[in-house]
Amino acid sequence: MKAYRAALLYFKPEADPRQSVVYEPDGLLVVGPNASGTQVVLALGPYATLQADYAQLPVQHWPGRIIAPGFVDLHSHYPQTNVIASPADGLLPWLEDYTFPEENRFSACEYCAQAAQFFVAEMLRNGVTTALTFATSHPASVNALFVEAQAQHLRWMTGLCLMDRHAPSSLLNQPSQPGRVDATEQSLIDSEELLQRWHGVDRLGYAITPRFAPTSTDAQLRGAGELAAKYPSVWIQSHVAENKDEIAWARALFPASSSYLATYADFGLLRQRAVYAHCIHFDDADRTLMRDSGAAAAVCPTSNLFLASGFFDYASADRVGFKYGLANDVGGGTSFSPFHTMLAAYYVGREGRGKTGLSLSPQQLWWQHTAGAAQALGLEGVVGNLLPGCEADFVLLNPQATPLLARRTAQAATLDELLFSMIVLGDDRLVERTVISQAV
Repeated sequence: MKAYRAALLYFKPEADPRQSVVYEPDGLLVVGPNASGTQVVLALGPYATLQADYAQLPVQHWPGRIIAPGFVDLHSHYPQTNVIASPADGLLPWLEDYTFPEENRFSACEYCAQAAQFFVAEMLRNGVTTALTFATSHPASVNALFVEAQAQHLRWMTGLCLMDRHAPSSLLNQPSQPGRVDATEQSLIDSEELLQRWHGVDRLGYAITPRFAPTSTDAQLRGAGELAAKYPSVWIQSHVAENKDEIAWARALFPASSSYLATYADFGLLRQRAVYAHCIHFDDADRTLMRDSGAAAAVCPTSNLFLASGFFDYASADRVGFKYGLANDVGGGTSFSPFHTMLAAYYVGREGRGKTGLSLSPQQLWWQHTAGAAQALGLEGVVGNLLPGCEADFVLLNPQATPLLARRTAQAATLDELLFSMIVLGDDRLVERTVISQAV
């Protein structure tokens, strides 16, 4: 067992996200192993109240610091780290000019390993402790990321990128033994083998990963849906309704489906633990389909702004009531920092609120990147919070990390002002330490 003393920031269960944060200025966090040996939160609350109960434990005291849940990121591309900040006219030219050429390099195991190490280190440096992440169409890229995430004891999900048409031939899924099975069948065999190797090992999870509907044949999407039905505890991840040209393309390729989103439902790929990035250009039928299926949206505000894709409609999502959370979407996204992502979501939320001029509250923004994102993944009560029983992943924040941040946070008169000053002025310097739950 270990005990930590600092200010505490966590979330009330089942609370309105706009008013969900609990802030304890002088708190005690106690962690220890659960029955399976994983470090979890055993107790938290005011230091004055709990200190007598845990007097036998040495306490690590961090005065002036804030202990908060590790951030949860719903969508990123670890093979795209090197293409961050690449100029392009829009999504499809960006893919063709930058992303596909870089992903070609992931056929080499050594390159995959180096990229995975850098990507995971960068996520941790910015306080991200749980992530759902794309790899490439190369099995080596999946293995490399799982190896690194396992070495760091992380709760991480990824999977083989399924792509058997409408992409450079070198990036399409390849048969391991030409002439014996075709590329589509091989991609599903590879996916199942990777799933059986990694899913549920330590804190790792497999994600069935069609890149997006236009780059998969009907046969590949059908096979992916069959895998999803066979293994209901795995995740599903893909893209939908990010860009109007992409939507038109998908509708032309799948005319029998009532919408681009419905294409995934038609192939059995819309359910609990399915996370779809972007979800910008939806109508209420799509929003209802998301809600009724239990699928969730990964909102990617920095990439949507960068690629001029559009604005996620928060007001309509809340009105219909489907799940969503935040994501950095590196490398279309412009930063690994959750603070930059939350600030961009604030801008997008203001745009989507129409005449009211209101945006997302600071508490709701923080919830979207922690407890809300965990809920979207089906991991509520497991990560994204510091309530008893949650895995003990947390970040140590230093509100005095920069002169301006110190000046502004010292003047914060309310909890919302404190949170908002960190959202607006924070970056990787605000994250003094990232602590990961480890098995004992």
